[in-house]
Amino acid sequence: MIERAVPRTEQLRKPTMYSSVLVVLLCLALPAFASKPDSVPDWVRTAAQQKHPEYSPETNAVVLLEDTTYTVAPDGTAVEHYRRVTKILRPHGREEGIVAVPFDKDTKILSMHVWSIGPDGHEYAVKDNEMAEYGYPGQGNLFEDIKVRAANPPGRDPGGIVAYEFDQRSHPYLTEKTWFFQSDLPRLNQSFTLELPPGFTHGTVWAHSKKVAATDLEHQRWRWDLKDTPPIDLDHVTLRPSAFSLQGRMTVHYAGPSIPAPTEGTWQSIGQWYQSISKDRLVATPEIAVKANELAAGKTDFYDKTEAIAEFVQKQVRYFVIEMGIGGYQPHFAGDIFRNRYGDCKDKATLLTAMLSTVGIHGALVMVDHRRGVVDPDAPSIVGDHMIAAIEIPKGYSSPKLRSVVTSKTGRQYLIFDPTWEKTAFGQLEHNLQGGYGVLMEGNDSQVIQFPVLPPDLNTIRRTATFQLQPDGTLKGTVTEKRFGDLSERRRSLYTTADAKEQTQFLDRVLGQDFTSFTVSDFKVENAEALNKDLTTSYALAANRFGKSMGPLLMIRPRVLGSENLYTDHKKRQDVPINLDETMQEHDDYTIELPAGYAVDEMPDPIKLDLGFASYESSSTVKDNVLHYTRTYTVREVTLPPDRYPDVQKLSSIIAADEEGNAVLKKQ
Repeated sequence: MIERAVPRTEQLRKPTMYSSVLVVLLCLALPAFASKPDSVPDWVRTAAQQKHPEYSPETNAVVLLEDTTYTVAPDGTAVEHYRRVTKILRPHGREEGIVAVPFDKDTKILSMHVWSIGPDGHEYAVKDNEMAEYGYPGQGNLFEDIKVRAANPPGRDPGGIVAYEFDQRSHPYLTEKTWFFQSDLPRLNQSFTLELPPGFTHGTVWAHSKKVAATDLEHQRWRWDLKDTPPIDLDHVTLRPSAFSLQGRMTVHYAGPSIPAPTEGTWQSIGQWYQSISKDRLVATPEIAVKANELAAGKTDFYDKTEAIAEFVQKQVRYFVIEMGIGGYQPHFAGDIFRNRYGDCKDKATLLTAMLSTVGIHGALVMVDHRRGVVDPDAPSIVGDHMIAAIEIPKGYSSPKLRSVVTSKTGRQYLIFDPTWEKTAFGQLEHNLQGGYGVLMEGNDSQVIQFPVLPPDLNTIRRTATFQLQPDGTLKGTVTEKRFGDLSERRRSLYTTADAKEQTQFLDRVLGQDFTSFTVSDFKVENAEALNKDLTTSYALAANRFGKSMGPLLMIRPRVLGSENLYTDHKKRQDVPINLDETMQEHDDYTIELPAGYAVDEMPDPIKLDLGFASYESSSTVKDNVLHYTRTYTVREVTLPPDRYPDVQKLSSIIAADEEGNAVLKKQ
């Protein structure tokens, strides 16, 4: 459901960022060839002789050298010269030695060379005719014109060195270049050099990193140097954010007398540039106007009109990506999207905006990234991978159904909505965007905006159940579960697209987490398609051996079903923020009629814990031979600083203990 709307070569260059499909394909298909011993350039040998620190056992490779020179021509086109030397440290690091450089019709590779030095010191070079070109492996709903020139050099074993360099023409339609200088590998020496024509100016913004001063090389040339850049490795970090939201980057913006719409390092200039390539795509055709007015017919309320049109785009326009060249940024024409009934995220947002304009409602595009934290409000750039819509709310209008609302610097209010996210109710915003930032593309009024974090009661699970416990430990009863918001998304998809067998298998897996032997009957589903209503499921349940007999004692779990445990570890949190994913609230209410002749001998203690960012409370009581268990778990924040990790660990242990707590019944 997500597309890439950033400079695609930036995101795909490094081998660690390739899909596993491509890595396997290259390992199997590409041959390796030897060459004369003197084929490796001196700069490769010099880098290979560097000493590096001892790294953790999880470090598979280290980048010894990474140099980029970006040369801009007077007409705004550019050529990038790139060099990289990598040392393989562990067997799993062999994949880091696969060289693969993406390109398309606007980013032609002008030259490319690959070398390697085996652990035994033998040197190799890969000839041009020994490299291969592949189409980048997409998915069923994706077509891109990206290809990859790739090489599989020999000697990719622990202790081996792989080096490559290339010259590549850069796309001419954007006056910014982002240097992604941090990833999951450590880097010893890095540099980025900018070369501009006379009369050009430039500026830099830095994200997730301190600003580094440039060395002025004179004659419109500047170089930034970094040493010992640590990796961002989150493989063994629990409750982790996206690695890309932490990785350092620098974006260079440049402008010159020959460039009509430069991105000058401000959100406003980025919006103005994007308007220049998208404005004509937002124009509504007569056919669009007819359909929009048909959907809005008889509706006078703002919410009702916008909901009808938004749900049409959300549900009736199929998600399909076709990107070629500038198509990675520029939407298709609204008329074509409407006629074909398919498009990618920026297409769907474009069609929604065009349709709304025909019924007197203003809308705008909003560039975001589906990973919270990637768009940095202090680092204006086009870095992002998704597009959504902002719908202007009439002045003075209010409705409790409009939940994801922002106020711009101009004082105008907008409802933020993603027509690509098929199971998010109109008026709300999917959890991974909440609390993050996006770029409101409004021409001269373009700006960065922060999305709200929605209240927990808009993302809920409500379970109620009534059971009867038999003397042999068998539990029988009925269960009703109501879900709303993102917590209903997976099940809504299941109950609207999957067959009966898949639905049964899913329920069996879910209940299998709490029961060893059970049967389900009278299963019913309501409101699977009605996104602004509770998704309601109900069924009869019979679970054998739920109660565990120990002589005259019978042990049962008051928290009969449903687990919400947090998975934490016992490590100290250093500098990685804590990602709680989404605000939410779960409430369970279970009654268990106890068998005649048994009385409660022991009960779990009640719990009441409020940590601000989350709270948890539960209680078990008995009256008239009926055990009543209730609990409420609430999460109010999505991101926490690292120093709150002890509180998260405490919450995790409290929830785990409560979920496994037992009541002991004694036969009288």
